[in-house]
Amino acid sequence: MMRLYFLFITSLFYSTLVAQVKLPRLISDNMVLQRDAKLTIWGWASPGEKVRVRFNNKTYSTATGADSTWKVTLPAQKAGGPYDMEVRGSNEILIKNILIGDVWVCSGQSNMELPMERVKEKYGEAIAQSANPAIRQFNVATTFEFQKARTDLESGSWVAADPKTVLQFTAVGYFFAKELYEKYKVPIGLIKASVGGSPAEAWLTAEALQAFPKHLEVLAKYKREGYMDSIRNGERRFRDNWYKTIWQQDKGLHDAKPWYDTGVDVSGWSKMPVPGFWDEHGLKGVNGVVWFRKDIEVPASMTGKPVKLLLGRIVDQDSVFVNGRFAGTIGYQYPPRRYELPAGMLQPGKNTIVVRVINSGGRGGFITDKPYELIADDHTIDLKGEWRFALGTTAPPLPAQTFFQYQPTGLYNAMIAPMLNYRIKGVIWYQGESNAGRPVEYRTLFPAVINTWRRQWKQGNFPFLFVQLANYMQTKDKPGESSWAMTREAQMKTLSLPNTGMAVITDIGEWNDIHPLNKEDVGKRLALWAQKQAYGDKKVVYSGPLYQSMTVQGNKILLQFTSTGSGLMAKGGGELKYFAIAGADKKFVWAKAAIEGNRVVVWSDEVPQPVAVRYAWADNPEGANLYNKEGLPASSFRTDEWEE
Repeated sequence: MMRLYFLFITSLFYSTLVAQVKLPRLISDNMVLQRDAKLTIWGWASPGEKVRVRFNNKTYSTATGADSTWKVTLPAQKAGGPYDMEVRGSNEILIKNILIGDVWVCSGQSNMELPMERVKEKYGEAIAQSANPAIRQFNVATTFEFQKARTDLESGSWVAADPKTVLQFTAVGYFFAKELYEKYKVPIGLIKASVGGSPAEAWLTAEALQAFPKHLEVLAKYKREGYMDSIRNGERRFRDNWYKTIWQQDKGLHDAKPWYDTGVDVSGWSKMPVPGFWDEHGLKGVNGVVWFRKDIEVPASMTGKPVKLLLGRIVDQDSVFVNGRFAGTIGYQYPPRRYELPAGMLQPGKNTIVVRVINSGGRGGFITDKPYELIADDHTIDLKGEWRFALGTTAPPLPAQTFFQYQPTGLYNAMIAPMLNYRIKGVIWYQGESNAGRPVEYRTLFPAVINTWRRQWKQGNFPFLFVQLANYMQTKDKPGESSWAMTREAQMKTLSLPNTGMAVITDIGEWNDIHPLNKEDVGKRLALWAQKQAYGDKKVVYSGPLYQSMTVQGNKILLQFTSTGSGLMAKGGGELKYFAIAGADKKFVWAKAAIEGNRVVVWSDEVPQPVAVRYAWADNPEGANLYNKEGLPASSFRTDEWEE
């Protein structure tokens, strides 16, 4: 009898749980719903269960289908709020503080994912003034799925911007939203669904991959039972053993005194300038652990208070000690090293900074042209210059880790598919770095992302606005080939799709950082395209000059452009730079160029019979200065179709 009673209570409890009306995570407190468009509210409950949704003094009813899903359609709503929404079945859910405005999906890779926290030193004032309940973000957690599309997001909630919460907002997305809100005074909802390092194929459906057989083959492998576990377990054992070995063999940890101790004799250590790489100072081809040490004099005025220790960027991993005390660690190369030292860690007079660097492959050391300094209030100590260093241990290069989230279809299934019922205004996209090694494929791969998302969302050709790759890597003295330039070209060709837009940023990148700090201008330039494509502003100048056509006249080539605004100009005055010209031999040389009205004339005495021109055709076309008078840069381009 007791067993029967227990089974009865369990089944009753289970049936109650099944009957509970459940909502997707996007339909939650503080959400922003798209204005001026029919809205879908959906969820799950027991088959046949009646569900009522009450919103803005009206009630909408439906019944759950056999698949336990239900859906109601709300008529188009005007911008405004806040509102509440009641959802009733066998239970009741109250959703509070809803705004009606414009919803933008912010997707791509790390430059879209990068949060305001990473640029807080640059945008301190903007962060301090960020309180705005009308700008909100939903952060989609990074996850992946290869078997089939998920029906709900793994986690996430809507959060309004303020000086604390905005630190986790996408920086590009925040400045984009801020610009639009200031002009239109309409609530802006950002759905941040971006993953650092992700290639375009990770955001495609399995169906779309039919056009890309190699990626489809990869997906088939990841669908196999046990395939990921075998990779994960094998790599984990190798990596665990690698780190265990360098820990055991690191002399800096196992000498009589650890090398972070202030009493260690370092008179026999070598010297090198920081920032810099150790392969230029006697450790060529070395991977493993290298210790760095610098003694500095600190005035009493900098002690007894919190201090910032900035160590630029370090390849790959670092642990920092100040006066023998642990100060912090970062496990991969891209984040800026910003360590907060508590009051009392520094002392008047001599202080010792020690950095233990682990490098698992490539060149190890300190990235140049970054800040290396101690900062307390208005007092700064420059840490660049001579440091002592010693080898802790060597190690073989560590093989690259498999990132499952980068594999075909995984991100689409887990992070995009669950929100296809949610009405949006459009998408802003910052991605391409991970596909720059395959620029020819990107000509079809990237448009496939746009077409697939539009087809799956079933909202027509909604605005899809993207960022062209920034300038990056070393500059070159002579014209040459560039996979980054070819990727930018693939992005520019994508403008042939309807209702797209491209923000050109080859003037605000950083040669030594794939994550340039200037995210405000990126957001603003995307917002200009939004004003044109999403808000119908026919007067806004939304783009810099875009190459249109060429004409050969004797020893010169005349170039025509669109998006010239109120006229072309050479930014900063003087001559136009970064034009190259070639004859039939396909050998490019630097050229002279001059503006004539809304045309550019290009020539070189070395090429009497020119056939092709290239502009800003490089990984880092630093100094390229063709703009329109509204201050927007021209996109890089080539007139030839010579494959590289």
